[in-house]
Amino acid sequence: MIRKLNANDHDSVMALIGHKPAENLFIIGDIEAYGYDADIQELWGQFENEKLIAILLRYEQNYIPFSEQAYDVQGFAEIINNAGGRLEISGLKYIIEPLKPLIKREVKKLHETYYAKCSAISYEVEQERLLQVSYLQASEYKDNVDMLRSIPEFEGGYFSVEARKREAEDKTGRTYIVRNEQGTMVASASSTAENSQSAMIVGVGTRPAYERQGYATLCMEKLCSELLAEGKSLCLFYDNPAAGNIYKRMGFEDIGFWTMIRYE
Repeated sequence: MIRKLNANDHDSVMALIGHKPAENLFIIGDIEAYGYDADIQELWGQFENEKLIAILLRYEQNYIPFSEQAYDVQGFAEIINNAGGRLEISGLKYIIEPLKPLIKREVKKLHETYYAKCSAISYEVEQERLLQVSYLQASEYKDNVDMLRSIPEFEGGYFSVEARKREAEDKTGRTYIVRNEQGTMVASASSTAENSQSAMIVGVGTRPAYERQGYATLCMEKLCSELLAEGKSLCLFYDNPAAGNIYKRMGFEDIGFWTMIRYE
């Protein structure tokens, strides 16, 4: 049986998703931010013998399913197909795969990326080195955005001063930077979608001509150390296996693939 979820179902929801905070970062964050009654989102659950076994979140036009077992793919597909206008589906690949052939829309864009998580840094961080790292201040937002836009791999990325302000105000993200001896901002690393249990690492980059000097790693070490000390599980997306090796040396482990599909 599939039905709409409400605040009375919260304990059941967290029993299903709470022990995998990295895998369910977006669902947990949206529930904490908007609850079960906001117009901006809806949640449905599949129950078997009165136990919640699968969940489907709609945040605006984006749908995210989660289950640890076979679920009612036809039922979830029917909910998604009844939506009007543009829509997106995202989630762990093994959950999305059975849904794909049932969505009656033309695919506009499909992207799959590696998904990794971390619960502890795999080596002892040299605290003295971290003195080179500083928390990004409001007066530095534009400099940071300009630096990130100068990095070829981030071409087309969604970086803005407004987003930096919003994340700081909402406490859903933070950024650490390194400047060299000449005062140039040479690297940064950020978190986003922070919630009480998890956070996503994004925007790890080094200004062109300053690569391979350990600057981005320093930012990562500071950011991840702080988030882990707060009891958060960390996760990130990556496309480049070489970049993945850097993250794995720090303690990230692949969860699998994350699929994102945009439909007309």
